[in-house]
Amino acid sequence: MGFGIKTDFLTGRSLDLDKSYRTLIKPAVEEAGVTCVRADEIVHAGSIDLTMYRHLLEADLVIADISTCNPNALYELGVRHALRPHTTITIAEDQITYPFDVSHILIRRYQHLGQGIDHEEVLRFRTELTAAIGTLLERPEADSPIYSSLAGLRPPIIEMASREEPVEPPPAAPDETLADLAQRAEAALGKGEFELAKALFAAARALRSNDPFLAQRLALATYKCGAPTELAALEDAKAILASLDPEVSNDPETVGLWGAVHKRLWRATGERSHLDTAVLALERGFDIRTDFYNGINLAFLFNVRATISSPAERIADYVNAERVRRRVIPLCQAVLDGDPSAANDRYWAKATLAEAYLGIGDGAASAAWLTEAAREPVAEWMRQSTAKQLEGLSQLLVPSPLEMITVRP
Repeated sequence: MGFGIKTDFLTGRSLDLDKSYRTLIKPAVEEAGVTCVRADEIVHAGSIDLTMYRHLLEADLVIADISTCNPNALYELGVRHALRPHTTITIAEDQITYPFDVSHILIRRYQHLGQGIDHEEVLRFRTELTAAIGTLLERPEADSPIYSSLAGLRPPIIEMASREEPVEPPPAAPDETLADLAQRAEAALGKGEFELAKALFAAARALRSNDPFLAQRLALATYKCGAPTELAALEDAKAILASLDPEVSNDPETVGLWGAVHKRLWRATGERSHLDTAVLALERGFDIRTDFYNGINLAFLFNVRATISSPAERIADYVNAERVRRRVIPLCQAVLDGDPSAANDRYWAKATLAEAYLGIGDGAASAAWLTEAAREPVAEWMRQSTAKQLEGLSQLLVPSPLEMITVRP
């Protein structure tokens, strides 16, 4: 399975697959009396591929979560189906749209809410998965479409001579697993220890260089750390993201980071090209995900660019900013109507409504939503960030270029 937050490109939804593993898969496997190991938990030296292939061949049971149609997970599922005729369980979150016909494969589905999973769903799916594991281990039946289709096919074995030799030179001391590194890196990021987070994400990426999630987190930690200088850190983050083809990518996280880096490059250098790139990135991110975060930041950058544009372009950017804000308002309302459990979600939705209404000229509604946001129990830096944003927007809105338009009868 993938790990970290992965995006379903067909729907724009982002799923926290680590929560799928921690709350659904691992507890269900252990309840069935089986040792559960994910690829990033394997202790190894160098590339993970060799060890991963051996596990795909020798594991008594493999569970493949193909949510978001993660390419690595789909490929590894294919490898398992080629190597073993049975004891492979395929699962996926229930909104997945498959890129090919998988009707011949039994796929057990669970409901993922994006950042979390409902408790009742956790209990339901754990029970289903544990029962399936027990049944398959007791009475294995062919679940590989390859072995079901090719009569007489026999699974491969590794010659005993090679099995007796170590796959890799044993490390002098137990190495940290990929999961260990990623967890330490996330903890450092959460504490604001950005240089440590950068080093840890770099070490994790060295173990799994083709994972976009690790590249994204490394880029985030890199530009946040601001070392050796702010500009150098931004250029380094830009180079990391360039490996993910951000100018054509449909991954909203990649696109969002690309926009954030170029917004900061614009502030650091004053070069118009960085501001234009940031606007394009946020436009695409908003189109992909249709979320209020990308939308409200896009509207703000439209107003920023209006201050350095020609009269006609200034009017166009100003109008586009207002249009985006009008799209953002119902998105925020939908979040609040959905009764999100996290205070941070409620706060940002309300703060964004305050900014959106200010941007379209409704000061009374803006003040009302700012008062509502103030009731949420959140960190002080969040309130300060909102106040700074609203102050900056107020300065950008005066004078309005629309007031300069002369309407002729």
